[in-house]
Amino acid sequence: MPEKSKPSPTDESHFLVKHPAVSPASPIVDTHTHLALTFESYRRKYPEGKFKNAWEFVRAFYAPAGVEQMVDVWCEAPVRPLWRTYADSALTEEGRRERWGGVGYWFVMGVHPHNAKHYTDAVEADIIAAMAHPRCVGWGEMGLDYHYDTSPRPVQREVFIRQLRCAVGLNKPLTIHSREADADTERILKEEVPKEHRIHIHCFTNAPAFAQRLLDWFPNLYIGVTGVITYGSNHDTSTTIRNMFLPAATIPTASTATPADANKRLRIVLETDAPYMVPSTIYSAPGLAGRKLPLCHCGMLPWTAAFIAKQLPAPKTGEESWDTARVLKVGRENARAMYGV
Repeated sequence: MPEKSKPSPTDESHFLVKHPAVSPASPIVDTHTHLALTFESYRRKYPEGKFKNAWEFVRAFYAPAGVEQMVDVWCEAPVRPLWRTYADSALTEEGRRERWGGVGYWFVMGVHPHNAKHYTDAVEADIIAAMAHPRCVGWGEMGLDYHYDTSPRPVQREVFIRQLRCAVGLNKPLTIHSREADADTERILKEEVPKEHRIHIHCFTNAPAFAQRLLDWFPNLYIGVTGVITYGSNHDTSTTIRNMFLPAATIPTASTATPADANKRLRIVLETDAPYMVPSTIYSAPGLAGRKLPLCHCGMLPWTAAFIAKQLPAPKTGEESWDTARVLKVGRENARAMYGV
């Protein structure tokens, strides 16, 4: 039998999906994206595609969608030299305007637990050098992944501790990956990281009780929420967010809280982890019904925010309601507190 031809991917014009809730008052800030991987995925899916470099891609799809800032993540070992090309091009206001379409480009760097077995003194030296770059806002992603075990667990733990000590010594915010490794992640963080340090638990899908213990211990810790929250197979992330609004001795109750109090209770940062995890709810956008987008990008983040808004408590009389714009605003405020962007 002849081979079945693969269906053509959705036309690349459909990557521009501006959400109706996005405005200058509620800009998109993506605290965790992989730009190089996203653009390379685009080129694989669309070898004859219109855009020949990442800057063109960002100007076409990110800026028009309302993206204000992105935190790009470099976590390979050895370190890819391309990071400097991107970061240097964002050093000046002119560069950010002309190359990036006005989108603010920042980055973090570390070694992913999958790549822990490749961590060396030379890799560490390269990361430490990158930490001095003006567009660098943190160390990561790093951590533990016991789902795939791509690197041996003892090596993952050793490299995680080593990176934490470097980052804490440099007073750099931490971007943490933890999958099916709750106990070791919690133990190591509490042993190695000062309580006031800024921590971002990236793409949280872990147990809600684990999240609460970390939130209670580290006052400057934020839970990263991606499009995976919209998937029917994931309930823990929504439960984690709802738990933030349960009564607590040190937090005003829902009946006495001001809007500012309520905003502070939502200790999340918004992220795409692009090119992965397209929000399932995006297909409600005009023109996308029945289609499948082959990759995610920063401009798709509002669909995650819209889903989050539906998980939050209904307002009492006189209280501000939760909607997409408010979640984006809180995400933007928390990104500034976490990374200074």
